[in-house]
Amino acid sequence: MAESSKGPKRSERLVETDEERARRYAALEAEAPTIDAEEYRRRTRRSFLTGGAAAVAGLAGWRWLGNRPEDNRAIDVLRKGHEFNEALWRGLSRQQATAPTFDRSRSSMMRVNGRHGLDDEIDVATWELSVLGLDGEPIGRNTMDDIKALPKNELTVEHKCVEGWSHIVTWGGARFSDFAALHLGVTGDNAAGFVSLETPDGRYYVGLDMASMMNSQMLLAYELQGEPLTSDHGAPLRLATPNKYGIKCIKRIGTIRFTDEQPTDYWYERGYDWYAQL
Repeated sequence: MAESSKGPKRSERLVETDEERARRYAALEAEAPTIDAEEYRRRTRRSFLTGGAAAVAGLAGWRWLGNRPEDNRAIDVLRKGHEFNEALWRGLSRQQATAPTFDRSRSSMMRVNGRHGLDDEIDVATWELSVLGLDGEPIGRNTMDDIKALPKNELTVEHKCVEGWSHIVTWGGARFSDFAALHLGVTGDNAAGFVSLETPDGRYYVGLDMASMMNSQMLLAYELQGEPLTSDHGAPLRLATPNKYGIKCIKRIGTIRFTDEQPTDYWYERGYDWYAQL
């Protein structure tokens, strides 16, 4: 069948002529709002004054913050913000609320991130855990055989870092609540309101409230992905903290101390939040 000669071809209909383009631009200009020269100058002055005021306020605020006193290496107003968040989360969180768990098949070996307290070599075979009571006096010493004699638990959870990354991983170890019962004869509330944990060299240390430590998911972990911890991952014993950021997940624990006073914390002393709740 011959091509129809009626009307322009399809390719021709898509081409806009100079005359059509000029008419279209003229229509757009006619519809666009316009202002006179005086109104333009008025708006320009207002924008300049508004921008200038914002810049001056920003500079003044920066100088004000720079002159504020510090509280454990954080500006006092930032520290107060941390404390407000802690009070808010303490009020909203149920003490025994658990973090989401996952099927073991979704977990994999976690990357090594941070070696604080791991600089010295350690003989895992001769390692011992020192346990101190409320008065700072020793109340026990444990070997890995003692820790492994406690009921073993496996937990596949998401490890979250303050740097913004997370990883689903499987921990194996003993519940801290079982460990506390071994030394304090308690499984719930007790006289110690806090727990301090340190590496053998004392170079890394964390502090946690007892309510968080008694959570059923808080583990003294000695396995990662079903294998014994390597040195880089904190062998022979580390803390797994599903409801806390990884800064609380201390590696190579050497000392555990029960205390009535909120203990210091490595990252708290460097401007971070002490509570670190997820």
